[in-house]
Amino acid sequence: MCGVFGIRSEGRDVARLAYFGLFALQHRGQESAGIAVSEGGRITVVRDMGLVPQVFSSEEKLQALPGEVAIGHTRYSTTGGAHWSNAQPVMHRGAVRTVALGHNGNLVNSEELREELAADGVRLGSTSDTEVIAALVAREPAPLAEAVAAAMRRLEGAYSVVCVAEGTLVAFRDPHGIRPLSIGAIGSDWVIASETCALDLVGARFERDVRPGEVVWVDADGLHTAQAVPEGRSAACIFEHVYFARPDSRLGGREVHMARVRMGERLAEEAPAAADVVMPIPDSGTPAAIGFAKRSGLPYDEGLIKNRYVGRTFIQPDQELRRQGIRLKFNPLDEIAGQRIVVVDDSIVRGNTMRQLVQMLFDAGAEEVHVRVSSPPVVSPCFYGIDMADEDELAAAHRSVDEMREHIGATSLAYLSVEGMQWATHLPSASVCRACFTRSYPTRVPAEGAADKLRFEAVGSRA
Repeated sequence: MCGVFGIRSEGRDVARLAYFGLFALQHRGQESAGIAVSEGGRITVVRDMGLVPQVFSSEEKLQALPGEVAIGHTRYSTTGGAHWSNAQPVMHRGAVRTVALGHNGNLVNSEELREELAADGVRLGSTSDTEVIAALVAREPAPLAEAVAAAMRRLEGAYSVVCVAEGTLVAFRDPHGIRPLSIGAIGSDWVIASETCALDLVGARFERDVRPGEVVWVDADGLHTAQAVPEGRSAACIFEHVYFARPDSRLGGREVHMARVRMGERLAEEAPAAADVVMPIPDSGTPAAIGFAKRSGLPYDEGLIKNRYVGRTFIQPDQELRRQGIRLKFNPLDEIAGQRIVVVDDSIVRGNTMRQLVQMLFDAGAEEVHVRVSSPPVVSPCFYGIDMADEDELAAAHRSVDEMREHIGATSLAYLSVEGMQWATHLPSASVCRACFTRSYPTRVPAEGAADKLRFEAVGSRA
């Protein structure tokens, strides 16, 4: 996942706008956060573990970041462990320039690139694939936009990137457009963000998406663009529509919330249930549950209350709380008792949470628990920015639907079809990546074991 944000302005408080932009993108990563600013070409980076308000916990931290360019990042790790040295934006001092860079996505050839950089004497201070990108840009003896284009020609996989170098804001996206990246404007100032909801929050109007394979740079003369690498087969991640993106964001010109409502409506058509009430697993299952209730004619209710203050925590529960696990996040209401319930969620990945939730609902007195999932079974790893690289971790990879029903303990279980999911997005099937549901990848993928998130930890630095 990860969230990236960038802005260039001569008159606005760019660090403060980046801070609020990251607030809107917090859902894309909760492990670490950071902001890099450039003032007169001098780059300063503040980054740390934790949520955005934990990292920037005082007014003084923002006031200490003056400049004309700011980029920000919220991290969800897929290559490199969750520790400080991998927090972003990373800053890399190369032979030609210093680059601060934030990255959403995942490279499939980072191992090869790391070996090449090491052979050339380039030292990396992290174990993420992000610094690999920064190092390639920082050592390229060419003007900045050309250096970025040269680096892009070396990269394989998913990357939506913001960076700052030489007082210039730069953004670029992989030729398949796997992860989202949008351009907005506040007056004459340009803004880059992973999702349009961040543009909305800072008062920017949406202009357009960064095109696949395009590099965009903003300097004192304004915004410039170039097609750095040829645009490939469009492969925007469909899981963004299912779960990742915020419901109020727009992907491909379409609001995510309504796509999820349509998924629920189609699910009710494909897999109706004889039940008394429809309820979501909040918050990600809510739009689809609304759609399911609307199309089925069953009443909609909220039978689970979510503690929205849990998030990521560095304080581990004791053994008894760990045993109860899911109650840290959800608690059932009394009205569940005696009801036949349709529970709607967006997806089942590893299955542990759903199994605990189903048991919790039965413990609360539910007569029947019919689980409906507004996406198909997740059967294959993602190599483009989702932390599920091992097929053995995926509950449905080697189980039939009935075996999955037994695994989670539900009265019945049904998934939305691939065709139904695609229909709900209003996007052509040729324009998206559905590999986690279909095993059909838009790029080459690493050899077995080469996608292990921690594979570079033995040789990387750890702070």
